[in-house]
Amino acid sequence: MVQGLSADSSSYSFTPLVVLELASDTKQEATAWLLSRIRDRQQNGGAELLVEQLGPGAGAQEKENPNMFLVGATWQRLLTGAEDVGLFKEFNDGSMRGFTCANKHNFKDFKGYGDSFLSMAECQYIIKHELDTLRAKDETHVPGHTQAKLYPGKSIIRRLQSKGILIQVFPLHDKEELKRLSFSWYKKVKFSFQPLDDIRHYYGEGQALYFGFLEYFTFALVPMALIGVPYYLFDWEDYDKYVVFAVFNLVWCTVILELWKRCSTSLAYIWGTLSRKKAFEEPRPGFHGVLGFNPVTGREEPLYPNTKRQLRIYLVSLPFVLLCIYLSLYVMMIYFLMEGWALSVHDEEPTFWTGILLFIPSVIYAVVIEIMNLVYRYVAEFLTEWENHRLESSYQNHLVLKVLVFNFFNCFASLFYIAFVMQDMVLLRQSLATLLITSQILNQVMEAFLPYWLQRRRNKKMMRNVQKRRAVEDVELALAEQVRLEADMSMYLGTFDDYLELFLLFGYVSLFSCVYPLAAVLVVLNNITEVYSDAFKMCHVFKRPFSDPAANIGVWQLAFEAMSVIAVVTNCSLIGMSSQVKAYFPDSELQLILWTVAIEHGLLAFKFILTFLIPDVPKHIQINLARLEFESLEALKKKDKKEWTL
Repeated sequence: MVQGLSADSSSYSFTPLVVLELASDTKQEATAWLLSRIRDRQQNGGAELLVEQLGPGAGAQEKENPNMFLVGATWQRLLTGAEDVGLFKEFNDGSMRGFTCANKHNFKDFKGYGDSFLSMAECQYIIKHELDTLRAKDETHVPGHTQAKLYPGKSIIRRLQSKGILIQVFPLHDKEELKRLSFSWYKKVKFSFQPLDDIRHYYGEGQALYFGFLEYFTFALVPMALIGVPYYLFDWEDYDKYVVFAVFNLVWCTVILELWKRCSTSLAYIWGTLSRKKAFEEPRPGFHGVLGFNPVTGREEPLYPNTKRQLRIYLVSLPFVLLCIYLSLYVMMIYFLMEGWALSVHDEEPTFWTGILLFIPSVIYAVVIEIMNLVYRYVAEFLTEWENHRLESSYQNHLVLKVLVFNFFNCFASLFYIAFVMQDMVLLRQSLATLLITSQILNQVMEAFLPYWLQRRRNKKMMRNVQKRRAVEDVELALAEQVRLEADMSMYLGTFDDYLELFLLFGYVSLFSCVYPLAAVLVVLNNITEVYSDAFKMCHVFKRPFSDPAANIGVWQLAFEAMSVIAVVTNCSLIGMSSQVKAYFPDSELQLILWTVAIEHGLLAFKFILTFLIPDVPKHIQINLARLEFESLEALKKKDKKEWTL
């Protein structure tokens, strides 16, 4: 929470919330112009925020960037900002309503100026919003930087970022609050739910929903893991008995996703993001084009022909993605050649070492898959940036689609080939286990151990600098140390990679775990360690991200649902291939195929029926939302009637 703020802008105790870092070679007139726009009153087109320059940090002999500024706001300014961004808060009657300054005393937790009504994350989000909405007036370029042209109504901050004048904008950590969150989150081993409300309070709804989904997915896997252990132990070599487990997979992957929708809706309602209106999207910092007139905003801004973008997508990006998929399939065939060679060596003279050799090709292939995924990710980002999408949401959707398609083929193509072309269930189980275990080990090394080692090096370097100036240590110096340490931390790039990892794990479990029932057990163990490694990263490795007022997990919900549809088809095909089912159709393979397809279509129909039967929004939330809408309409009618009477 933010304390020490007063309603009067003339008397305040400055609490830094956000850091602005300009390039060290930024012209003095550009810096003065930006600061004046940030401080200027809203009526004059400014942000009406408080800003101070950061003092020198530890280690005066080092070359420090002097252009670092701390941004804060008065309490009254934060309240008006909360109304501007459409922040939802709990009303006295228990409902969630959009905050308004005129009605502030009717909100449950509002006790007065400077209280804990707004969390620090919300205050930082408000400041970021106000900075992003700073617009150029009659300036033609950034003072002192003639190459950085400005257009009336153009976002100043985004323009400075795209031209490299503004290096970064990030929110500061609250040391005491972070310490409390760390202790309750990951510093003690416990078998309990995560502190989602505390995570949301500190990092925002987007992060809290990711950890909520990670927790939900882990608990949803427990029944499958409990069934899988005895199933694996007692049916070690009897692969025909995977039929029952495949049927369980079909129901499981459908039900858990539908129940998650209800769970996420309940969380979003409690956190006030379910009914929150989506803010108007500004062009991305990297977007470029020819200056033209935007009919929606009524402002002059760079425009880029959609036809040209589509040509780039279909004539360059799509062929490149297909080429990458072809290369991944080529690598897969090399893996099968290695697998065949290892098998022939073992068959000629079976020993302990040749038995180990059988697993080597799968381990090498699993490592190659991870490397290819990593390289492709950078290429996909470059291509999506080159396509020049105007909005961040469009950029993210195209990036997610590129990455998901390639990762799906790269990770699962070999398993599909083994299952349906080679029809070798022994090799399928071995390959699935090796891919799953190797990928989890690599992910934990990259996500937990490597960041921990880098963080220790960074801390040691910082402590050496601190000890050099210990004699003059004071409050200002401590703040400078904190800001410069956080400025050197890696930028948190969002939950993209975290959701992608869960998506692939969901695929391993829902598609082929019937032939390797321990897959669910391995994923549960991975998710438990994932909670601790991700929590550590968030608290001590990355800069604090700005709050993301999300109401759901976005496009990833569609990705998981698409995977569940593929899981239905895959498990039905595996059932149709079992000798138990084939025994019912000894004379006609065509009849077996027709029955398998018919059952698969029936299960898909059942899946979609379940989607309609299980409402996404719980009944009590539907009633509350309907009541608020009714009250809003009634208030509008009374207002119109009063104005008509006058």
